[in-house]
Amino acid sequence: MEQQETEVPPLPPRFRFRDLLLGDQNFQNDDRVQVEFYVNENTFKERLKLFFIKNQRSSLRIRVFNFSLKLLTCLLYTIRVVTDNPGQSHEWGLIFWVDRKLPVWAIQVIVAIISFLETMLLMYLSYKGNIWEQIFQVSFLLEMINTVPFIITIFWPSIRNIFIPVFLNCWLAKCALENMINDVHRAIQRTNSAMFNQVLILICTLLCLVFTGTCGIQHLERAGKNLSLFNSFYFCIVTFSTVGFGDVTPRIWPSQLLVVIMICVALVVLPLQFEELIYLWMERQKSGGNYSRHRAQTEKHVVLCVSGLKIDLLMDFLNEFYAHPRLQDYYVVILCPSEMDLQVRRVLQIPLWSQRVIYLQGSVLKDQDLMRAKMDDAEACFILSSRNEVDRMAADHQTILRAWAVKDFAPNCPLYVQILKPENKFHVKFADHVVCEEEFKYAMLALNCVCPATSTLVTLLVHTSRGREGQQSPEQWQRQYGCCSGNEVYHIRVCDSKFFGEYNGKSFTYASFHAHKKYGVCLIGIKREDNKSILLNPGPRHIMAANDTCYYINITKEENSAFIFNQEERKGRPAVGLFEGPSQLPVHSILASMGTVAIDLQNASPPDPSGGKLVPPTVNGTGGRRPSIAPVQEIADSSSILPCDLLSDQSEDDSVFTDEKGHSPTEYVKGYPPNSPYIGSSPTLCHLLAEKAPFCCLRLDQGCRHNSFEDAKAYGFKNKLIIVSAETAGNGLYNFIVPLRAYYRPRKELNPIVLLLDNPLDSLLQCGIIYADNLVVVDKESTMSAEEDYMADAKTIVNVQTMFRLFPSLSIITELTHPSNMRFMQFRAKDCYSLALSKLEKKERDKGSNLAFMFRLPFAAGRVFSISMLDTLLYQSFVKDYMILIARLLLGLDTTPGSGFLCAMKVTEEDLWISTYGRLFQKLCASSAEIPIGIYRTESHIFPTSESQVSVSADDCEDTKERADESRSTEQSSDHPLLRKKSMQWARRLSKKSVRWQGVNRDSSRDHAQRIAQQRLNLYRRSEREELSELVRNRMRHLGLPTSGYDEQNDHQNTLSYVLINPSPDTRLELNDIVYLIRSDPLAHVPEVPPVHSSSLKERHESSVDIREDTEL
Repeated sequence: MEQQETEVPPLPPRFRFRDLLLGDQNFQNDDRVQVEFYVNENTFKERLKLFFIKNQRSSLRIRVFNFSLKLLTCLLYTIRVVTDNPGQSHEWGLIFWVDRKLPVWAIQVIVAIISFLETMLLMYLSYKGNIWEQIFQVSFLLEMINTVPFIITIFWPSIRNIFIPVFLNCWLAKCALENMINDVHRAIQRTNSAMFNQVLILICTLLCLVFTGTCGIQHLERAGKNLSLFNSFYFCIVTFSTVGFGDVTPRIWPSQLLVVIMICVALVVLPLQFEELIYLWMERQKSGGNYSRHRAQTEKHVVLCVSGLKIDLLMDFLNEFYAHPRLQDYYVVILCPSEMDLQVRRVLQIPLWSQRVIYLQGSVLKDQDLMRAKMDDAEACFILSSRNEVDRMAADHQTILRAWAVKDFAPNCPLYVQILKPENKFHVKFADHVVCEEEFKYAMLALNCVCPATSTLVTLLVHTSRGREGQQSPEQWQRQYGCCSGNEVYHIRVCDSKFFGEYNGKSFTYASFHAHKKYGVCLIGIKREDNKSILLNPGPRHIMAANDTCYYINITKEENSAFIFNQEERKGRPAVGLFEGPSQLPVHSILASMGTVAIDLQNASPPDPSGGKLVPPTVNGTGGRRPSIAPVQEIADSSSILPCDLLSDQSEDDSVFTDEKGHSPTEYVKGYPPNSPYIGSSPTLCHLLAEKAPFCCLRLDQGCRHNSFEDAKAYGFKNKLIIVSAETAGNGLYNFIVPLRAYYRPRKELNPIVLLLDNPLDSLLQCGIIYADNLVVVDKESTMSAEEDYMADAKTIVNVQTMFRLFPSLSIITELTHPSNMRFMQFRAKDCYSLALSKLEKKERDKGSNLAFMFRLPFAAGRVFSISMLDTLLYQSFVKDYMILIARLLLGLDTTPGSGFLCAMKVTEEDLWISTYGRLFQKLCASSAEIPIGIYRTESHIFPTSESQVSVSADDCEDTKERADESRSTEQSSDHPLLRKKSMQWARRLSKKSVRWQGVNRDSSRDHAQRIAQQRLNLYRRSEREELSELVRNRMRHLGLPTSGYDEQNDHQNTLSYVLINPSPDTRLELNDIVYLIRSDPLAHVPEVPPVHSSSLKERHESSVDIREDTEL
């Protein structure tokens, strides 16, 4: 009982939470009040206003009805005029009284009553407190003039025939039409709508003026000449057109006064209308108008979205896009927020582009502008970043928003996006194709250090060309180089191919060699039907299937090729062997054989002949007659192919490196980088340090507690350095380091990488520039934006030119923003050969070449490139959707299991017995299953002597006679400036005086004076090259660095280099040629059994032929 008393009573229903959620039937709702809420005021006036004015549909219906009434009144007036016959009497009363038929009067009265009531209702609904403002409106006054008299005639029949100027309702009809069109376009804020409205208003104004003048003159001339309605219309047309024949003229003064008034009104109203029309037309020209919906549904178009459109970007896109035959009927719609500049406007006015390119000014973030561009019907959308922005991250953010906006508006439209920073790439992962600028830039810079001119190779592959460049040049290398530049990557299925169809069921290596031997095409990759991954050189174990897609390099695609068989094949007799004699080699491509030339490559030390794989075997070990190259097997023999396992790496006993000075050993392991700098980076197996290096040890110029080294010389690196001069250490450097540390590169060939964030002379010397093979200069982001666009590269160009003059033997690889600035690299003001190349470039540009800059020596040699040249990679992906993936595989940005990689080998004297490129192709395919794709060739060339190359030895001057000095000074006067010429003459006179003074005076100061005179003579006679060398040596002495490694005479100013892509089989090999190879993945066929012992594997390496040890990167 006590417990029951102490229990807390339950809450009443209104306080129960369960009842608040679920509801309670017993809840007391006596105090509830039901309230209805209205969006608009629930009054009679507001409901009428909503129906007549605010509601779009009902308002449009009311305006259409009002417009119809006004047209009806004008029609009734015309009927009344036609049925009225005033006779030939000339009485003034005919102006005030007319003959109006009863049916016509009845209809006009009904229309007048309806119009009057509608006008009064609208006046009531739009009343805002000032009644006089509404009364004195022109439209209200016209309504009253044309309606009130008809209503009065109902109650006063005697004035039923009074004249009422009903024809003035045409102006009310014009106003009603304007309001009706505004209602139609109320929700569409577009320039073309305003343009249409203005044109319509102008036409209506002209019609109303003519109709008003016609009716007014006809009525007033009832008391005069009694003109018909047609004659009055004829008179108005002749008068307003300023022709004035004079055959029809008004006779009485009222009609003449009306003509004067109408002309004055026309002179005031029409210019205002035309001015508004011209203004809208100019605005439409700026914004570009619309892309027609009908054209979008019947024709194909693509949309190009950019922040700012420059002439170079536009021409690169148009030339590359329309280079493909099947894209000739496409339209290009450019959507840009900025106004079209003058250069772009002039280009788009050319008939070639004016019919196919449409410029629209607008923002991608606005659905209205996307509707104008008909983005939902587009075949593709290209979104390009603005690489000239100061803040490249902000430029990427704008690109990301544009991509999101297009995906939101047109989710089925294919997206081709260009991004600048790799860390922003994952935001646009949904796009069909993405090109990250920094990824490709740093990867090409890295491969240029180990595979010379990789940037030139890739640039030529991704550009569309017919191989006609340089064919009119008198120099052989320009014709051959220009012809090879026409090679591109194409694809075809095996079952549909004439090139590869006969190799169905054969190995990939066999198909690649014989296709090159027979047709001159280079098969580089394959894709299985059931696999989306493209494999570059999958190796001899891959068997060709009918449904495989082949990727090959050729001057044109197979569909555009004509097959012409020789006579032996036509008669069914076997043809002569391919490699039985150089003179009998067939030429299946465009290239001709090249004669022997002298080669001069820097740091070209031939490898050990005993380890070379390409050295021909001897017969019985006596060095007798060399046998032929082994044939390529149709089906790979597993016993003849060495199972290469680079994970164990027993072939190289270099897991621990110890330098000559006994420094601490460096241990390497193979693995994947533990930390990824950004999302979306491809995992690559690399050489890694066994232990992570301390952060303090990363500074090369400062010692720490782990080591006391303060310059590159103290470290004692065994391999040449690679120095990267960049503004900041960004995430893109990851793509520079990974290709240089990939697992397939031998450890003994790994080059130390030095990152230089500032490049004054002292820093360059401390980081070991005299011990470096390559200096990579990355374009500075802070200088990419300049008042003059092409000045963005000014700082980079001048800095590189300074380093080129100080260290001529150094290979400097530079990246620029604008391709046209490549002509300033290694600039020589008095170089006649560079001037000849400049003229050749202009000729090729006039012929319409997309690669006019290709003959510039720095670009041909792979010393400079512009990342903007790879914009064509994104454009080509619209037709060749595999190009981005193939480029990434070649550059090492992606590592697909089973896909090969790009490397290079050098042709030495021991390899010249192979003789031709076709025989080299067979040798590589038969022995190591490697696919060559091109040659990097360096030739010696005699350039005209420039001012910087003149050098005079002071030692040779000591024993030279005075006459020889004068003759030599005469020869040098043409090369040296006038100031230096006068200085040398003064020095010679001074030396003569010193000799005379020596014969007269025999005191102790004679030797000292002679020494001073000789030093002064040497100073004036030394060349600019010697001055620069002395400057570098003095700085090295000041920094405490040894000067023994600085060799200023070893330079490559007398050589030129160029790339030959897929040359013909009969192309002669030259000494020091560097051959580009696609080597198969060594991890693709690693056996599952445990690895054999190192001793047995070593024996297998010694007994087999291994090109990897002979390859020099």
